[in-house]
Amino acid sequence: MGSCLSISLSCDAIVSRCWDSVFGRVRYVRKLQENLQALTTSLQELKSLKNDVQREVELAERQPRLRRLELVNNWILSVEALETEINEVIVSHSTQEIEKLCCGGYCSKNYRSSYKYGKKVARKLVEVEDLKSKGVFEEVAAESLPTALVDVIPSEPTVGMEPIFDQVWRHVENEQVGMIGLYGMGGVGKTTLLTQIHNNFNRTRNDFNLVIWIVVSKGHKIEVIQDKIGEKIGLSSGVWKLKMQHEKAEDIFRILNTKKFVLLMDDLWEPVELTKIGVPAPDSRNKFKIVFTTRSEEVCGHMDAQKKIKVGCLTWDKAWNLFQEKVGKETLLLHPDIPKLAEIVANECGGLPLALITVGRVMACKKTPQEWKRAVQVLRRFASEFSGMGDKVFPLLKFSYDNLPSQKVRSCFLYCALFPEDFVILKDDLVYFWMCEDILDEYGNVEEAKNESYHIIGTLLTSCLLEDEGDSVKMHDVIRDMALWLACDLGKEGENILVDTGAYNAPHVAKWKNAKRVSLMGSGIKCLDETPTSPNLLTLFLRGSHLKMIVDDYFDFMPTLRVLDLSENVLLTQLPTGVASLVSLQHLNLSKTAIKWLPVEIMACAGLKYLNLEHTFKLDYVPPNLLSSFPLLEVLRILDCGSSDRIFFHSEETMIDELQGLKHLDVLSLTVGSSSCFENLDSHHILVTCTLTLCLKGEDYGNPSSYLDLSPVAMANMKHFDTLQIKRMVDVYSTWITRLENPTCFLGLQFVEVVDCTNLKNLEWLVFAPNLIHLHVYGCSKMTTILGLNTTETTPFAKLTVLRLSKLPHLWRICENPLPVPFMKKILISGCPVLTRLPLNSSSAQTSNLIIEGEDEWWNGLEWEDQAARNAFLPCFRPCK
Repeated sequence: MGSCLSISLSCDAIVSRCWDSVFGRVRYVRKLQENLQALTTSLQELKSLKNDVQREVELAERQPRLRRLELVNNWILSVEALETEINEVIVSHSTQEIEKLCCGGYCSKNYRSSYKYGKKVARKLVEVEDLKSKGVFEEVAAESLPTALVDVIPSEPTVGMEPIFDQVWRHVENEQVGMIGLYGMGGVGKTTLLTQIHNNFNRTRNDFNLVIWIVVSKGHKIEVIQDKIGEKIGLSSGVWKLKMQHEKAEDIFRILNTKKFVLLMDDLWEPVELTKIGVPAPDSRNKFKIVFTTRSEEVCGHMDAQKKIKVGCLTWDKAWNLFQEKVGKETLLLHPDIPKLAEIVANECGGLPLALITVGRVMACKKTPQEWKRAVQVLRRFASEFSGMGDKVFPLLKFSYDNLPSQKVRSCFLYCALFPEDFVILKDDLVYFWMCEDILDEYGNVEEAKNESYHIIGTLLTSCLLEDEGDSVKMHDVIRDMALWLACDLGKEGENILVDTGAYNAPHVAKWKNAKRVSLMGSGIKCLDETPTSPNLLTLFLRGSHLKMIVDDYFDFMPTLRVLDLSENVLLTQLPTGVASLVSLQHLNLSKTAIKWLPVEIMACAGLKYLNLEHTFKLDYVPPNLLSSFPLLEVLRILDCGSSDRIFFHSEETMIDELQGLKHLDVLSLTVGSSSCFENLDSHHILVTCTLTLCLKGEDYGNPSSYLDLSPVAMANMKHFDTLQIKRMVDVYSTWITRLENPTCFLGLQFVEVVDCTNLKNLEWLVFAPNLIHLHVYGCSKMTTILGLNTTETTPFAKLTVLRLSKLPHLWRICENPLPVPFMKKILISGCPVLTRLPLNSSSAQTSNLIIEGEDEWWNGLEWEDQAARNAFLPCFRPCK
């Protein structure tokens, strides 16, 4: 019976709920006409009430110092918004919905449509009645100071950010600029800058009538942003917040489109879809402004920012001022040694405001030189242990790491922390490190892997985790410290790295056991005489140390090692025979060492893909057929390797045979000593597929054979001829240049260096190098011009970025006509006393970052086309150091 009774009660409840639901729907349809009439009447009463309140407000505001109450103003805005919505409901749909009714208004030809419309009318009637009940005010205005356009947001005072603030504000005042993106690394002061911009709307005369500030943050939801904006424009009722996203967007758009507004959005991690929010796009007609901050330059692009402004770290003088302000003069003057130590501590912060403020506040109570010395030691070697760094600074910066698109990109980022502070890392070096470590092992060929590497580098640059240095990158000191802090936490996930770039002794062998990557670059280690066991080691950096000796069995227990960099150890004279144990080795760099011979055991490294022996001037012996032992070789760098053509290629035929076997070679650099050897390179397919760096070096100034004939035959197939160095050649013949049969033979040439060519008078053949970006000419005593030809029919040096001319006593012209030089970054002139004119005029001044360096006397004696040209380039000059 209990079961039966339970079922009976449940059925009754179900029937009751169904009846209520059906009756409710019927009621919306049956009362549609009645509710429409009531809504029209009630709305008219609300409008009359609003007009009365507005008149009372306007009358009150005519009196000095009286301003409307915010409660009253918000009520008026809400009425206006609701009025617009209801007019749409009544005017747009009422007639056609009434026509659908039948049976005396009790039924409908389209019941679903009538029900939905009736429900909407009933809800609007409730909203109107609610606003009517709230529209009775005891007072509508109160005595106050003039109403501010914005409520001032408290913030840290800015130190050193005045120039970038002025730059941003100029764009805010420029009616042609609507969207402004501020990007930069975490902790650099973007929020502080945006706060100052927000507060400045109260301090300056402007014709904006609405300024909205919102914080977006990571993982934002459109509805949340809509609610934040709605609160600023009078759409904050509980009923409004329950609306659908597209309905909110329509309401926001309707109101903002009638205002001259500024929208300030802080902390964007991904693009915000303004149309879905309801924010009108700014243009030169509506004069709307949107300013946002982000850590990613890529977000600026997706947001269609017309101005992208990087917020960088502070220059030293401004950073020092900020640091002193946080430490306080009292502490700095407690002991004569403290100011100098304080400068070292401040310098460790790398101009990052967040670090300067955090460290400065900690050091404000440190009163002895010993405490300051300890701070220097901790910041240099274990920055995460410094108070505030591991719990405030690094977690904030870590958000950028977490936001990287994949684990592969994160791994590449951590790889960059292996290099010492302020180390300039060549992008191409990173490419081959990552390729040889198999971080990019899913790519089937070199070109694809290269493209992916540059994409990853670009991602790290746009995320402000690396700094661009042209063909190189740098990692900010604090970002590097954060990366090392991360690597310690991530060791259990396979990212374990061991970095000690200031060591004087090798880390104890026990520390190597779980290491995946080890860097002892720039250390003072002289001898590696203990044999570590490193079963997981992939990369070992020993570059730039003081190494003299490595014991033969040092590499015996590194079976997985893929990358070994011993370069720049100028005291290292031999490679240990134990290199034969490195069966997985793919990348070996011995450049700029004092190695005299290569052991035959090196031929056991059959999987080698990268071999760098550049500038090993003392190398006198390599095993015969060495290159044949490395059939997978992709990069061979033997520029200034003893004498490359003598050490590796005992004859020109041998050279060709050796290169023929390298089917995968992608990059080749070498030095040759004769024109005949240079011309014979043309017979090898490598010149069609390989990026070539070639140094042509004469050995004896008195030898008449030390000349070079740049004939079209020798150059015709060099499509990837990237770099050409010509050193100590008596002359470079180019009489064929005016009747050049193949004008595209220098198409790939980007870097040219000409040194000590005694009889050379010009480099007129460079007119056919349209992609040249770097030119250095040094010590050519008879050179009078660089380009001796009239260049009116071509535009030479169109992509040139660096021009360096040194010790050219008879050089009087670079070229005949002025050049546009749109990409030029540096012109460096020294020892060119008769060079009285640069190939620049006022129309050449298209580049804003040009630096011209030279002696004061030379600069003051320059001739210019007119005073305007001189004035245009005067700010670019820097005297030689």
